[in-house]
Amino acid sequence: MPAALRQRCLIHRARNILAKVPKNAQAEVKADYWAIFEVPDTIEPGLEAVAHVQTKIDYFARCWRDAYPAAVRVLLTDRDSLTHYLRTPREHWLRVRHSNFIERTFGETRRRVKVIGRLPGETSCTNLVWAVLDRASRGARGFTMTPTGLRLLQDLRRTLLEPPTELRHAEPAPADEPEIVGDVA
Repeated sequence: MPAALRQRCLIHRARNILAKVPKNAQAEVKADYWAIFEVPDTIEPGLEAVAHVQTKIDYFARCWRDAYPAAVRVLLTDRDSLTHYLRTPREHWLRVRHSNFIERTFGETRRRVKVIGRLPGETSCTNLVWAVLDRASRGARGFTMTPTGLRLLQDLRRTLLEPPTELRHAEPAPADEPEIVGDVA
Protein backbone atom coordinates (compact mmCIF):
# COMPACT_ATOMS: atom_id res chain seq x y z
CA MET A 1 0.00 0.00 0.00
CA PRO A 2 2.49 2.61 -1.16
CA ALA A 3 -0.05 5.43 -1.16
CA ALA A 4 -1.15 4.86 2.45
CA LEU A 5 -0.38 7.49 5.07
CA ARG A 6 1.74 6.02 7.86
CA GLN A 7 0.78 7.58 11.18
CA ARG A 8 3.34 7.25 13.97
CA CYS A 9 1.99 6.64 17.45
CA LEU A 10 2.10 9.90 19.41
CA ILE A 11 2.26 8.03 22.71
CA HIS A 12 5.32 6.03 21.70
CA ARG A 13 7.00 9.13 20.32
CA ALA A 14 6.36 10.91 23.65
CA ARG A 15 7.99 8.02 25.50
CA ASN A 16 10.98 8.11 23.14
CA ILE A 17 11.39 11.86 23.72
CA LEU A 18 11.04 11.60 27.50
CA ALA A 19 13.68 8.86 27.58
CA LYS A 20 16.17 11.53 26.45
CA VAL A 21 15.16 14.02 29.18
CA PRO A 22 16.16 13.92 32.88
CA LYS A 23 13.39 12.98 35.34
CA ASN A 24 13.22 16.48 36.86
CA ALA A 25 12.30 18.07 33.49
CA GLN A 26 10.06 15.37 32.06
CA ALA A 27 6.77 16.87 33.26
CA GLU A 28 7.45 20.21 31.54
CA VAL A 29 8.70 18.63 28.30
CA LYS A 30 5.75 16.23 28.28
CA ALA A 31 3.27 19.10 28.72
CA ASP A 32 4.92 21.03 25.88
CA TYR A 33 4.92 17.92 23.68
CA TRP A 34 1.18 17.30 24.09
CA ALA A 35 0.47 21.02 23.58
CA ILE A 36 1.88 20.62 20.08
CA PHE A 37 -1.10 18.51 19.05
CA GLU A 38 -3.83 20.79 20.39
CA VAL A 39 -5.60 22.23 17.35
CA PRO A 40 -8.25 24.93 17.81
CA ASP A 41 -11.77 24.14 16.60
CA THR A 42 -11.50 27.03 14.15
CA ILE A 43 -8.95 25.10 12.08
CA GLU A 44 -10.49 22.55 9.74
CA PRO A 45 -9.01 19.04 9.38
CA GLY A 46 -6.63 18.79 6.47
CA LEU A 47 -3.45 20.45 5.34
CA GLU A 48 -4.21 23.61 7.33
CA ALA A 49 -4.26 21.60 10.58
CA VAL A 50 -1.07 19.79 9.54
CA ALA A 51 0.69 23.12 8.87
CA HIS A 52 -0.50 24.44 12.27
CA VAL A 53 0.98 21.47 14.13
CA GLN A 54 4.19 21.52 12.09
CA THR A 55 4.65 25.16 13.16
CA LYS A 56 4.20 24.12 16.79
CA ILE A 57 6.77 21.33 16.30
CA ASP A 58 9.24 23.96 15.08
CA TYR A 59 8.50 26.09 18.16
CA PHE A 60 9.03 23.09 20.48
CA ALA A 61 12.34 22.37 18.75
CA ARG A 62 13.52 25.98 19.19
CA CYS A 63 12.57 25.96 22.87
CA TRP A 64 14.23 22.67 23.81
CA ARG A 65 17.08 22.16 21.29
CA ASP A 66 19.77 23.69 23.51
CA ALA A 67 18.73 21.89 26.71
CA TYR A 68 17.83 18.48 25.22
CA PRO A 69 19.13 18.12 21.65
CA ALA A 70 18.68 14.33 21.60
CA ALA A 71 15.00 14.67 22.53
CA VAL A 72 14.46 17.27 19.81
CA ARG A 73 16.18 14.99 17.27
CA VAL A 74 13.73 12.21 18.18
CA LEU A 75 10.78 14.56 17.61
CA LEU A 76 12.09 15.86 14.30
CA THR A 77 12.85 12.39 12.96
CA ASP A 78 10.02 11.50 10.62
CA ARG A 79 7.97 14.44 11.89
CA ASP A 80 5.52 14.35 8.96
CA SER A 81 4.27 10.94 10.08
CA LEU A 82 3.13 12.47 13.39
CA THR A 83 0.52 14.63 11.66
CA HIS A 84 -1.20 12.37 9.13
CA TYR A 85 -4.14 11.84 11.46
CA LEU A 86 -4.96 15.55 11.13
CA ARG A 87 -6.11 14.90 7.56
CA THR A 88 -8.93 12.62 8.80
CA PRO A 89 -12.23 13.83 10.32
CA ARG A 90 -11.79 15.55 13.69
CA GLU A 91 -14.02 12.99 15.43
CA HIS A 92 -11.45 10.27 14.53
CA TRP A 93 -8.37 12.07 15.79
CA LEU A 94 -8.23 10.61 19.30
CA ARG A 95 -8.48 7.02 18.02
CA VAL A 96 -6.11 7.16 15.06
CA ARG A 97 -3.24 9.19 16.50
CA HIS A 98 -1.96 6.25 18.53
CA SER A 99 -1.38 2.59 17.74
CA ASN A 100 -3.38 0.96 20.55
CA PHE A 101 -5.98 -0.38 18.14
CA ILE A 102 -3.32 -2.06 15.96
CA GLU A 103 -1.32 -3.30 18.95
CA ARG A 104 -4.37 -4.94 20.47
CA THR A 105 -4.88 -6.79 17.19
CA PHE A 106 -1.28 -8.02 17.14
CA GLY A 107 -1.53 -9.00 20.82
CA GLU A 108 -4.67 -11.02 20.14
CA THR A 109 -2.95 -12.82 17.25
CA ARG A 110 0.05 -13.64 19.48
CA ARG A 111 -2.23 -14.89 22.24
CA ARG A 112 -4.04 -17.26 19.89
CA VAL A 113 -0.83 -18.54 18.30
CA LYS A 114 0.64 -19.32 21.75
CA VAL A 115 -2.31 -21.60 22.49
CA ILE A 116 -1.92 -23.41 19.17
CA GLY A 117 1.84 -23.65 19.51
CA ARG A 118 2.58 -24.33 15.89
CA LEU A 119 0.35 -23.66 12.92
CA PRO A 120 0.02 -26.69 10.62
CA GLY A 121 0.15 -24.69 7.41
CA GLU A 122 -0.27 -21.42 5.56
CA THR A 123 -4.05 -21.81 5.26
CA SER A 124 -4.54 -22.16 9.01
CA CYS A 125 -2.31 -19.12 9.60
CA THR A 126 -4.29 -17.07 7.09
CA ASN A 127 -7.57 -18.18 8.68
CA LEU A 128 -6.36 -17.18 12.14
CA VAL A 129 -5.16 -13.76 11.02
CA TRP A 130 -8.41 -13.22 9.07
CA ALA A 131 -10.50 -14.09 12.16
CA VAL A 132 -8.52 -11.68 14.35
CA LEU A 133 -8.72 -8.86 11.79
CA ASP A 134 -12.43 -9.48 11.25
CA ARG A 135 -13.04 -9.22 14.99
CA ALA A 136 -10.89 -6.06 15.19
CA SER A 137 -12.77 -4.46 12.31
CA ARG A 138 -15.96 -4.64 14.35
CA GLY A 139 -14.29 -2.25 16.81
CA ALA A 140 -13.39 0.06 13.95
CA ARG A 141 -17.06 0.34 13.15
CA GLY A 142 -17.38 2.41 16.32
CA PHE A 143 -15.99 5.44 14.49
CA THR A 144 -18.48 8.25 14.15
CA MET A 145 -19.26 8.77 10.48
CA THR A 146 -20.84 12.07 9.58
CA PRO A 147 -21.56 13.16 6.00
CA THR A 148 -18.81 15.78 6.29
CA GLY A 149 -16.35 13.21 7.65
CA LEU A 150 -17.17 10.72 4.89
CA ARG A 151 -16.65 13.42 2.26
CA LEU A 152 -13.30 14.33 3.82
CA LEU A 153 -12.20 10.67 3.81
CA GLN A 154 -13.29 10.27 0.18
CA ASP A 155 -11.34 13.38 -0.81
CA LEU A 156 -8.29 12.15 1.09
CA ARG A 157 -8.51 8.74 -0.56
CA ARG A 158 -8.85 10.36 -3.99
CA THR A 159 -5.81 12.60 -3.47
CA LEU A 160 -3.71 9.66 -2.28
CA LEU A 161 -4.74 7.21 -5.00
CA GLU A 162 -5.27 9.59 -7.89
CA PRO A 163 -3.00 12.60 -7.41
CA PRO A 164 -3.76 15.46 -9.78
CA THR A 165 -1.70 15.41 -12.93
CA GLU A 166 -0.20 18.49 -14.43
CA LEU A 167 -1.81 19.51 -17.70
CA ARG A 168 0.62 19.81 -20.56
CA HIS A 169 -0.11 22.19 -23.35
CA ALA A 170 1.13 21.38 -26.83
CA GLU A 171 3.94 23.73 -27.65
CA PRO A 172 3.33 25.61 -30.91
CA ALA A 173 5.92 25.29 -33.66
CA PRO A 174 8.25 28.29 -33.93
CA ALA A 175 6.98 30.89 -36.37
CA ASP A 176 10.12 30.94 -38.51
CA GLU A 177 10.16 27.17 -39.17
CA PRO A 178 7.52 25.68 -41.46
CA GLU A 179 5.59 22.74 -40.12
CA ILE A 180 6.74 19.49 -41.77
CA VAL A 181 4.05 16.98 -42.66
CA GLY A 182 4.80 13.50 -43.96
CA ASP A 183 8.15 11.89 -44.82
CA VAL A 184 11.03 13.99 -45.93
CA ALA A 185 13.49 12.15 -48.11
